[in-house]
Parts: sequence; structure tokens; C-alpha cells
Amino acid sequence: MSVNNIKIGLFGIGLETYWTQFDGLRDRLLGYQQIIADSIAQHGVGVVNCGLVDNPIAAQEAAGKLKQEDVQLVFLYVSTYALSATVLPAVQKLNVPVIVLNLQPEAAIDYARFNALGDRTKMTGDWLANCQACSVPEIANVLLRAGIGFHQVTGVLQNDPIAQTEISDWIEAAKVAETMRTSRIGLLGHYYSGMLDIYSDLTNHSKYFGSHFEFLEMAELQHLRANANSSAVDKKVLQIREHFDIQPDCSESEIRRSAQTAAALDAIVSVHKLTALAYFGNGTGDETYVDLIGSVIVGNSMLTAAGVPVAGEYEVKNVQAMKILDSFGAGGSFTEFYALDFNDDVILMGHDGPGHIKIAEGKTKLKPLKVYHGKTGHGLSVEMSVKSGPVTLLSVIDAPDGVLRLLIAEGESVPGPILEIGNTNSRYRFSLGVRKFIDAWCSRGPAHHCAVGVGHIADKLEKFAALIGMKAVRVC
Repeated sequence: MSVNNIKIGLFGIGLETYWTQFDGLRDRLLGYQQIIADSIAQHGVGVVNCGLVDNPIAAQEAAGKLKQEDVQLVFLYVSTYALSATVLPAVQKLNVPVIVLNLQPEAAIDYARFNALGDRTKMTGDWLANCQACSVPEIANVLLRAGIGFHQVTGVLQNDPIAQTEISDWIEAAKVAETMRTSRIGLLGHYYSGMLDIYSDLTNHSKYFGSHFEFLEMAELQHLRANANSSAVDKKVLQIREHFDIQPDCSESEIRRSAQTAAALDAIVSVHKLTALAYFGNGTGDETYVDLIGSVIVGNSMLTAAGVPVAGEYEVKNVQAMKILDSFGAGGSFTEFYALDFNDDVILMGHDGPGHIKIAEGKTKLKPLKVYHGKTGHGLSVEMSVKSGPVTLLSVIDAPDGVLRLLIAEGESVPGPILEIGNTNSRYRFSLGVRKFIDAWCSRGPAHHCAVGVGHIADKLEKFAALIGMKAVRVC
């Protein structure tokens, strides 16, 4: 299922006793609900609108329809006072995340107009069209006692940017949850030996994210490389020249070597329909494989920019974090702590290997390295800093209790000197300051790596975590 084809459920609740008591009330409330339905549809998703549910039998019928339509998320619009018995049967049957919409038609009742109506029945009907908050505490009580989690948006039906942002974020989070649920992650090679923190339980990842893992052989990549079509390699050479600021000491032979491997990487992604890739290898005992693994950085950077994030050191948790950030449109570049600058109160963060060149400040530099520190081989490497401005760090962590969690921090990428060593590296400032931030971050057990994306999207990440049943912890 395409993320733009996911279905969002919507049903309103009311009290059928009111319809014969107050002329026009039901139609008025249905009009409000249609405004919500139209707003949801603007996000490019399917809307399954079950109308106004006003009794327990109708609730069961609405739940059956929403279940049949396989909705990923349900917005429950509290249009006026409604019995909690109208809500519980539907929510119990659906077993999908529920967002309670407590949205008044106006920021406040026009008291003078209201009191001038002169007919207490009309006045009561008008009030009932504005009493969305009336049954929300009742619904909350019943859902919590039934062990059913829910989330809430409170505000005004229209012209309320806070409420609209909340609703938009929930829809976007649902799209990302669907992206992750259908992801196919290639695992090429093996873990970096000895990094105990990055070893992860793949079954847990499938449990939370829904990801499928495809184990790949280096031999397959080498075969694809050896048999790469010359026209495909030529095309990659042109793309490398287009996407990178090639430094003068990069030889033509190294550029073509990287292009040939990039063509093979594209092929293996295509063959296995991969949406992400984690890799590592030493090539021990065979110079052919040393040559292969030393030439993947450029192609992997291009894949990352094309929406197929690639994490080095076989870092499964971090490629998940990269994919999540990229699915939110924030990028998602592989990173780790490099050094602390106490003078400027910034942290230098980056990593060797691939970078997300779409979120770079300027054009990413391509530099030749004689030595890949801690790894075998030599070849071209990328040097970039993340765009100046707001950023979000994300780490998928293996908690001591055996569950996966999201660790989140918002900060700023700031200009200034970096380490010009042919790696991705940037300067980040956090509201806590260097000392407090790194202590707070590490106290959560984040593992060696994290992903960085542009923009402040912690609110969206927390909603995403809630939708997939995962705990999220925000450091700042």
C-alpha cells in the first residue's frame, strides 16, 4: 500500500434523543464533521467517513465498516454531548490508534447573540452545538478504565493553526508508520566486530516497525559490480559530477571505481526491492572484496539522498532512525559524537562513510582517503556539514527491559570550523549546553550512533512512536 493510499477513519458521536428536540442540530453537526473530513482529505489520504454515530448499535456498525476498510488511524469527532456507551463498542472492535477531536465551531460562544435568541429551546440547541468538551472527560475515563489508549486534539474547528498542526502531524505520523511497516531492509555483510551496543534483535524491529529484513551476500554485490553495464557506469559518473564538489586530488580512476560500485548498489536495491540498507565488511582474505568495500561510500550517499538510507557498521537500529527521519522529509544522516567544543558550547558530530547529501550545507565535497580509520581499504569519501538551522537527533535504542524506544533531541546546526578529514561532520548546539546535553543523552543508553535530520520534528516523532506502541523519550 502506498503511504498516500492509506485510509483514515472518521466518525462523529452525538445523542439521538437530541434530534427530535432541537431542529437542525443534527444537520449542523454533520456540516462540522464534513469540514473535518475535507481537511483530512487534503493530506492525500483516503477518508472513511461513517457520519454521526448516535447509539451503541450504530457504533458497532461504524466499527465494522472501518475495520473492513482497514483504516490505519481513527479520528473520533465529539460533535456534542454523547454517551460513552456510543464510543466504547466502536473503539474496542477497531484496535487502531484513536484521536479524540474536541473541536468547537467557534473560539467562544457569542454571549450577546446567544442570550438574545429569546427561546430557551433554541438557546439549548445552540449551546449543544458548542459543547464538544462536555463528554470528553467521560470518554477519557471509560477508555482508560477499559485499558484503551487514546490521544486528544483540543481547539477550534477552523482557523486554529495549533489544532490543525496537531491533526496534520497525526496524519503524517500515520503515513510514516505505514512506510516503516512496509519497509524492506537489506543487511549486507556483518556487524562491526566488538561494538556490543549496536547488536540488535531483528524480531523486535519487525514487532514494532513491521520491517522485513533481507540478508544479502557480498558475493552478489561483487557479481553485480563485475558485470555492471558500461552505460550504467557512465551514467553514474555523470551523476557523481552533478551531485558532488569533486576535489582536485580525486583521480578519474577513483571516480569511475566508485561509479561502478554505485551502479551495482542500485542494482542490488532494485533486485531485492530494498527501502534501506545496513552494511559492513572487511574483505579479509580477498583483495577483490577489499576493493569493493572501499568503493561504496559515494554510491551509498547517493542512495541515501534518493530515499534509501544506508548505514555503515551494519547498524540496524540507526538505519531505522535514518528511515524514519527521511520519511518525515527531514533527511536522516548517519552520525556519532566526534568532539566537544567547550569554548563555543557546541558538539562536533559526524561519521565516516555515507552522508545524506540532500541536507548538506552547500555541495558535498568528494575527497580521496588513503586510510579509512578503523576499516580496510581506501578510496573516495564524502565531507559535508548539515544545513545551518534547526535539527533533530533520533536514536532507536535497545532498552534494558528488552524493548525498543525512540530517543529524541532538538538542537541547532551552527556554522563554524569543522574537521576537514573527508567525513561528514557538523557543529550542533543544544539548549541544555554541551555538558548537560551529553550527560542527559548518554544516561538513556542511546548506543554509539544516531541519525540527524533537519527541522524540529520531535512532536511528530512522539506521535509516530505512539501510533506504533513505542515509548519516546525527549532529552530537549
